[in-house]
Amino acid sequence: MEDKSEQILEFLKKNSKLSLRQLAKKAGIPLTTAHNRIKKMQEEGVIKNYSVEVDYNKLGFGLCAYIMALIKHDSTHKSQQEIAKKILKLSFVESIDIITGEFDLLIKVRAKNIPQLNKLITKELRNIEGIDKTTTLFVLEEMN
Repeated sequence: MEDKSEQILEFLKKNSKLSLRQLAKKAGIPLTTAHNRIKKMQEEGVIKNYSVEVDYNKLGFGLCAYIMALIKHDSTHKSQQEIAKKILKLSFVESIDIITGEFDLLIKVRAKNIPQLNKLITKELRNIEGIDKTTTLFVLEEMN
């Protein structure tokens, strides 16, 4: 990838609301060039999506946690990907990754409070076929 395209990408990662005119000016390139570079990165799949950064505290979902989950490989015929897709459908799950190490899945969740998180883990997550063990890590401060 060319330097100017990487520069545009960095600007967009910091603020995806920048207008094309603002991006071109920051990168020091003509408007048409900026447009063509963004279009090319979209076509190549480098830019997959534009997103919004949410202040979950203001929505009442200030509790963030990571749940490491172990899959019972001998008791289910479902793959890690199938189980992960099922977990991702749960309303409190923000993201999920298949990982290496002692656990199989790393799940980022949001909740209003500890009792709600407890319910989500014990009543919903642990009732998914194939989930064996979970360990929860509470986020003390998010650094974006």
